Parts: sequence; C-alpha cells; structure tokens
Amino acid sequence: MPGGLLTMNEAVVDAAPQGGAPSVPCAADASVPAAAKQVGALGLAVGAIGVVFGDIGTSPLYALRDTFAGHHPLPLDRLHIFGIVSLMFWSMMVIVTLKYVTVIMRADNKGSGGSLALLALINQQGTGRRWGKGVVLLGVLATALFYSDSMLTPAVSIMSAVEGLSVYNPSLHGVVVPLVVAIVIALFATKSQNTGSRLRWASRWAGPFMLLYFATISLLGLRSIAQDPGVILALSPQWALAMFMADPWHGFIAMGTAVLAVTGAEALYADMGQFGRAPIRVSWLVFVLPALVFNYLGQAALLLRDPGAIHSPFYLLAPPGFEWPLLFIATTAAVIAAKAVISGAFLVTQQAIQLGFIPRMNIRHTSASAGQIYIPTINWVLMIAVIMLVLVFERSRNLTAAYGIAVTGAMLIDNILLAVVLFKLWRWKPVFALPLLGLFFVIDGTYLGANLAKIPDGGWVPLLMGTAIFTLLTTWSRGRALMRQHMAEGALPLEVFTRSAHTSAARVPGTAVFMASAAAGVPSALLHNIKHNKVLHERVVVLTVQIADVPMVEPADRANVKDFGQGFYRLILRFGFMEETDVPAALCGVSVCGEPFDMMRTSFFLSRQTLIPADVPGMALWREMLFAWMLRNAADAMGFFRLPTNRVVELGSQLKI
Repeated sequence: MPGGLLTMNEAVVDAAPQGGAPSVPCAADASVPAAAKQVGALGLAVGAIGVVFGDIGTSPLYALRDTFAGHHPLPLDRLHIFGIVSLMFWSMMVIVTLKYVTVIMRADNKGSGGSLALLALINQQGTGRRWGKGVVLLGVLATALFYSDSMLTPAVSIMSAVEGLSVYNPSLHGVVVPLVVAIVIALFATKSQNTGSRLRWASRWAGPFMLLYFATISLLGLRSIAQDPGVILALSPQWALAMFMADPWHGFIAMGTAVLAVTGAEALYADMGQFGRAPIRVSWLVFVLPALVFNYLGQAALLLRDPGAIHSPFYLLAPPGFEWPLLFIATTAAVIAAKAVISGAFLVTQQAIQLGFIPRMNIRHTSASAGQIYIPTINWVLMIAVIMLVLVFERSRNLTAAYGIAVTGAMLIDNILLAVVLFKLWRWKPVFALPLLGLFFVIDGTYLGANLAKIPDGGWVPLLMGTAIFTLLTTWSRGRALMRQHMAEGALPLEVFTRSAHTSAARVPGTAVFMASAAAGVPSALLHNIKHNKVLHERVVVLTVQIADVPMVEPADRANVKDFGQGFYRLILRFGFMEETDVPAALCGVSVCGEPFDMMRTSFFLSRQTLIPADVPGMALWREMLFAWMLRNAADAMGFFRLPTNRVVELGSQLKI
C-alpha cells in the first residue's frame, strides 16, 4: 500500500476487538443467528425508524428556524419561505431518496454499509490490485468526519429539544444548559449499563416511540397546512429556482443551513448491516419522508401567518394544551436519536479497529447477538466532547453553525467512492454514470461550499475535530505499517527454522500457539522462547489472524493450515471486520493440526514491542511520539483474542521505526 497504510486484509494481531471475559474452552461458535431473524420484517422496519432516522427526524426542531434566524438569516417573505421549503424537499428527494436509498444502498458489502464497508468492498473487488493511497485516505477522512458528527449530533438535537422550555416559559431559559448537561451525562452513563439486542430495543421501544413522534409532527403539520393549503405549492422546484434567480447570494448562503434537513442521511447506509436494505427503504418512503414534508410545510404555513413565530416554528405549531406533551415527545425523540448515534459510533469503531485504523480498545459485548457492543473509551470521550460543545456554544442555533460541514464532507467523499464502484465494480457506461454522479457532485459540492461560509461562526469546530481524528487514524496506520515492515526485515523463514529447531531443543508435552502479525517468517516470541528457555512443545502452531474485506467469514473459510512436519504448523484464522475475533472458539473448530485443541493443554505466546528512537525515523518525530503513546495505551492483546488469562505468556522486544 502506498505510503505505508495498512491494507485491510493484512494480518493484524494488534487490531482485533476485545471480547471481555475469556471464552469458555471449546465453547460453541460465538456467532449466533442474526437478531434480525428474531425481530421479523415489521420489527426491522419499526426498529429502523427508531435508530436510523433519529438524526434526520429531529431536524425540524431547528432546520427551518435557523435558515431565517441563524447567523446568515434570509428575508422572511413568501418567496424565500417557499424557496427554502422547496430546496429542503428536493434535497431530501435527491440526496436521501435517490442517492442513498436508491443507489448507494445497493453497494453493500455482504449486507453491511457505511464508508469503511464501502472502502472494504472496493478493496476486496478491485480487479486483483490494491487501490491507491488516495482512496484509502478518503475512507479514513470520512470516518474522522463521522466521529465529528457523532459529537455534534447529540448536542444539537438534545439542546434544540430542551430549548422548548424557554419557548413556552421564557423564565426557564437559564435552566436549559444545566438540564441538557444533566441529560447528556445520564445518557452516556446508562450506555455502560445497557444490555440486550440493539435490534430488539429498537423494535420494541425506540421504534414505537419514534413512530409516535413522526405521527405527532405529521398531524401538527397537517393542522397548520389546513389553515393555508396553498403552502403545498412550495413543493414545486420552481420556487427554489425562483429564489436563486431573484437572490443568488442569499440563496447560496441559505444552503449552508438548508442542508440541516438532510443531516443523518448517511445513517441509512451505515445502519444497513443492522436492519437491511428493504426495511430502511420502507420506513423512509412510507413513514419518515411524509412526516418531515408535512411538518416543514406546516412550519412554512405558520410563518406565512405569523412571522413572529420564527424563534421556534416547530414548538409553536402545538395547539393550546399540547405544548408540554410536545416538549416531552420531542426531547425523548432527541435522546433516542443521540443514543442511536452513540451506538453507531461503537460499531464504526469496531470496524476501524478490525481494519487497522484505530488501536485496539476494550470492547464489551452487551448481548449474545453479534454487533451489540459497548466501548468505554469512545463513550466517555464522546460525553466529554458533547458537554464541552454545550457549555461553549450555549444555544442550539450557535451549534447548528458548526453543523453541516462534517455531514456534507462525508457525503462528498461517498460520491467519490461511489464513482469507483460505478466504473470499476459495476462497470456502468459513462453515459449513465456521469449524469448521475454530476448531479450528486454539484449538489453536495454546493452544499459544502455554502457551509464553508459558516467557518467563522463555528464551522471550524468539526474541521478541527476531524483533522485531529484523521491525524490519529493515519498515524496509527502508518506506524503499524512501519512496525510490520521492520519486523519482516531479516525474518527467518519458518521452513528453515523447523528443519533445525526440532533437534536443538527439548520437546515438552502440550501445544504452544505463537501469535504472529505476519503470515511469513518466525515470530519473535518463538525465537525468544527457544533462545532463553531452550524448549519446544510437542505441537508448535504459528497463528496469524487476518481481517477480511467482508463483514462475516463463512466457517468453511475460517482456517487455513500448512503442516511443516515435526509438529510445526502455520495456521491462519480469518475473520470479517464485523466479527468478534474469539481465537479459542475458532481453534475448537480446527481439526487439521493433529489432535483437537485442548485449551487446558495449550499455551499462548504473545510478543510485546517497545519502541526506541531510530537513527532515521520512518515518519516525523512528533508522529512517532504520538504513535508510541497510542501503542502504550492500546488495550491488552490478550483480551482482544479472548485468550484464557492463565494460559498466556508475553515476551517483550525492542523495535526501531
């Protein structure tokens, strides 16, 4: 890989997720039938409403308001009201319905979606060759922007909802920020205690409540539309064109806020692996899209009747007596949306760890179902970031100024990755692909350009966070590539080693498994063991864990064994980037290394590298120091592979990079 970035199916001993407590020796395979089969099609559709559409579903709280009352307000007249509603509607139709629901969701990696899954698909089917550094960097950048969005979304959605207090009772304005901070702390604190399937939680609790939320905003919108039915004409694209022709500059700037109506669109693609393509499409077209359209039209009708309602057109749709119930429903919906974003960050982190872009972290599995995970480090980092955003910006309209750049940047990157898919994987003819891509690039590029105008007002926040996260991800990937390169230099071939080692050391009963990051050469732990202990076990297995470019690996393709004779074996275990790398469970299914594995008679040997300064550093000194810090703070490799704690031996070595 150019530039030293790890390819995504390389053997990465240090890049597997921790599964918590060691597994029971020779237990059944950890993977169980997908929770989706237990939930059913209807449950998946309802669950998708609760998880996938929380972000875009809470956009009516602030999107239209901040277009006319934000940092770059538009004139509050019929032309601009109709023009913005038309722009929001057709943005949802083109970006969400056409781009993501119709086109990109077809580019699934065996059911999984998201930027990393799409990158892995390109890497996997890249016609026999590895794609260049630029494509990999784009995938990493999209991941960095996703984390930035994961920090902003809970802050924006929860604060926008809680601000309804000050709308209905201005004297309560001072309690908004403390209450938001309290909700955020409670939300993140309870994440560590959550157990059970994410799908069942979504279908039984989050989904039904979000159905109530979408039904509520639909009815409120329809009630307002009934008082001014002519507002339906705003759905015509001619109003958006008329606004741009009459006021090009304000129309362009307004796109920086109008894009808030489609924030969360990428969640449709990223959560496809959890809910499936069909349930997400049904939920969007049947429930979510109509509800959003009705509510935006209702807000527009309200503003035509009462321009003074601009400070909160969402909450002022409520009829007398329904104000506080609406506040409760909207706040709960915002909390559900934030919860879904946090869970999505856990899943993306697991993918990134498996693919070698993030150091190993402690990952706790909260249920027997695959994909139900909790990552403490990510949880607490996100909590601190969200609280800081709330305390610094204090109002949701200040936060929305920082919102949008990360979203539009990720959308633009998805366009580039989609172009590779269309031309290189699907082999579309240019006559079909170019017009479609041109439409997507023009829209997303214009939205990104409009959002750049918000940099002085807070748009610098996602750029700063994205740059910092991008630096961490690329530093780790580059550092690991350098470590692997230096470890491979001068490595003794295992064939040569086995011919002499079996006669130069005493053999003792049992099995020794030496973990190796490379699928060639002798691991340093094996060399140190024979050098210092001068013994070899009856069966010596050099084990490499490889992460494939697919979410799940079929059991038949899990293990690949080469017998070198004299009790020496090289074993490669392959896992998907969405799988838990439970090595003992996988070994119990291996029957071609002699007798079956008995965990009570098997010892695992791990290598631990300590970095020391090199005469000619392989990367900038500050990045080398950053990588060394990340390496020291990475979680223990023993837990990553769920190795029995009383059967592990670690042997250290020093390494220059």
